[in-house]
Amino acid sequence: MASSTPSGHIGIIGSGLIGKSWAMIFASVGYKVVLYDVEASQVARALDNIKAELVEFETAGTLRGSLPASEQALLISGTASLAECVTGAKYVQECVPEVLDLKRKVWGEVDQLVGEETILGTSTSCIVPSKISDFMVHKGQFIVAHPCNPPYHTPMVELVPAPWTTEATRAGARALMAEVGQGPVSLSRELPGFVLNRMQYALLNECWRLVRDGIVTAQDLDVVMKDGMGMRYAFMGPMETIHLNAEGTQNYCDRYGETIYNVSSDLGPIPTGWKQESPADKEEVARLEATMCSTVPLEDLYKRRVWRDKRLAALAKLKRDMDREEAAEK
Repeated sequence: MASSTPSGHIGIIGSGLIGKSWAMIFASVGYKVVLYDVEASQVARALDNIKAELVEFETAGTLRGSLPASEQALLISGTASLAECVTGAKYVQECVPEVLDLKRKVWGEVDQLVGEETILGTSTSCIVPSKISDFMVHKGQFIVAHPCNPPYHTPMVELVPAPWTTEATRAGARALMAEVGQGPVSLSRELPGFVLNRMQYALLNECWRLVRDGIVTAQDLDVVMKDGMGMRYAFMGPMETIHLNAEGTQNYCDRYGETIYNVSSDLGPIPTGWKQESPADKEEVARLEATMCSTVPLEDLYKRRVWRDKRLAALAKLKRDMDREEAAEK
C-alpha cells in the first residue's frame, strides 16, 4: 500500500492510447485521476480498457506501484465535463491529436477554467510549446510533457518549456514526473523535435541511406539495433557508453575522434524519400514498405504491437527490480 495519498487530482484530456497510459501512470502512485473526452462513450470504453489492462499487468507481474490493480482502477474516473476534469487540478495532461489548431482550441477553453497553481502539460512529439500557448493567460504554467510510446512501459518524458514557462512550472513538472516513476528530461529551451526525435531522426536518416544504397537489408539493419546497440542502450545512454568503452570520454575522443569525424563526413544528405515529392521518392518508400511487410504484414501489426508491449513491460520490470536492488545495496 502507498504510505500516503497524494494531494490534488490529475486531469487528463483525451482518452486514447496516450491519455489512458497517463491515467494509469498517475494512479499507480495513488493520485485520483479524472479522464475527459468529448464523447462519453469514448470515456466509458477507456475506463473499461484501463481496468482490463491493469489486471493484465498485475497478472503478468508488470503492474507499476504498490497498490493492487483494483484500487488503482478505482482512482480513475471519467467525465464529459471539461470543467470537472481541470478545475482545481494539481496537473493537467492534454493528449488530443497532434493538430495545432485543435490543441490551441482545447487550451483556450482550459485557460478559462484553471487557477494559478495548476501545471499545464501537453503531449506532443514535435510542436513547440510557444506555438500552442502564446495567447494564454496562464502561459507561464504551460510546458510540453512528451512521453515515449508506450508511456506506461517506457518511462522517459521530455519536459520542454516555452520562453515564458516559469521556473516554478519547470521544477514542479519535473518533480511530479519523478514522483510517478517517469524519467524526466528537462530541456533548457524549446527546439523542433525536442531531443528524442532529433536523435531518432538522425539514426533513421542513416538507416534509410544504408538500405537505399543496398549496403544492408532492412531486416539485418534491425538486427544491428536489437541485438547490438539497443541492448546496451537499454541500460545506459550513448554518452556513458563512450565513457565506458575507453578510459573515459577524453580517452575515447583521443582514440576515435578523428575516425568518427571522417566517417560522419561520409554520411550524406537527408534522404528525400521522407517527403515523397517525386516519383523516385515514392518508389523508394514503396520498396521499403514491401520489404517491411514481408517481415510484418499489415494485418499483423496489432498482434506485433501487443508482442512489443509485453516485452517492453518485462524489460521495464527488470529495470525497476535492478534499480531497487542497487538502491538497497547503497
